[in-house]
Amino acid sequence: MASIKVLVVDDSAVVRQAARDILARDPQIELIGAVSDPLFAIEKMKQQWPDVIVLDIEMPRMDGLTFLRKIMAERPTPVVICSTLTEKGAETTLQAMAAGAVTIITKPKLGLKQFLTDASSDLIGAVKTAAVARVRRLAGVPPAVKEKLSADAVLPAASAAMARTTDRVIAIGTSTGGTQALEAVLTRLPAVTPGIVVVQHMPEKFTELFAQRLDSICRMEVREAANGDRVMPGRVLIAPGGRHMMLRRSGAQYQVEVADGPLVNRHKPSVDVLFRSVAQVAGANALGVIMTGMGDDGARGMKEMHDAGATTVAEDESTCVVFGMPKEAIKLGGVDKVVPLDAIPREIVAYGN
Repeated sequence: MASIKVLVVDDSAVVRQAARDILARDPQIELIGAVSDPLFAIEKMKQQWPDVIVLDIEMPRMDGLTFLRKIMAERPTPVVICSTLTEKGAETTLQAMAAGAVTIITKPKLGLKQFLTDASSDLIGAVKTAAVARVRRLAGVPPAVKEKLSADAVLPAASAAMARTTDRVIAIGTSTGGTQALEAVLTRLPAVTPGIVVVQHMPEKFTELFAQRLDSICRMEVREAANGDRVMPGRVLIAPGGRHMMLRRSGAQYQVEVADGPLVNRHKPSVDVLFRSVAQVAGANALGVIMTGMGDDGARGMKEMHDAGATTVAEDESTCVVFGMPKEAIKLGGVDKVVPLDAIPREIVAYGN
């Protein structure tokens, strides 16, 4: 299998050297260059085009966002954003995700070298995830990973869902490519849509800004979920990065519980945790939607929703950035219908009517 050719673009010499050391450890990855800004990158890419670009956002001469937009307009290539955990960095990174970046690696402002060493598996995993993204349809191998916990680690399985209420709830789970997919779906929903709960795999500090951005362009109210928030028609609650979100019942009303806990399927928030809670609390009174994403988070939870009587929909391979999570849900037999991305809003509207 051909190696994944990677170009690192970052103005920090420490980051460039650490990236060299880390990526050199994986025989499936070939580092073809590590340069300090996009103008140097453009010259390098004239000689050899990378399969994946690891890109900083804040750089001299040309910022990463401008460079990303240029690449996506001229020759779409998988890009991993390497961004600082600051509000400004998060906001710019969300713009990069909207422009077509595949995934995010977050870095602190201090202690970069030690951080990158500690997060070496994350960087390698991000590169391999990007390599299989639809923007290039590259073949790749998922990274070696640590022990993977199931939703049992956060929420025990139940033998049956609670009785129905008159309220309906919609649960959506997504990962790689999901920021664009969620925007495509949520902006097409009317304000009277039943309450929606969402898990999008995203780091801390990013989900609040992501929710604010969606709120500014959607007819529904979109907010980052807080513990005890009510799930109600016209409202979308997005699980905060670094916390699990579960559906709960308070009388005849739904609300969310936001809580800490271990990584589930190596994620926090986890789609499996949300979907299991929806299966237990809403049962047949729910619609589950699983969209683009690497891995299998949400597949078992969707099967539990399906078995509890919920309606379940998966995004078709033809429109997924990475056909991982929907594929696994389909394989488990937990999906009622498979549709392309542009048909998902119609499925949600039809369910709500």
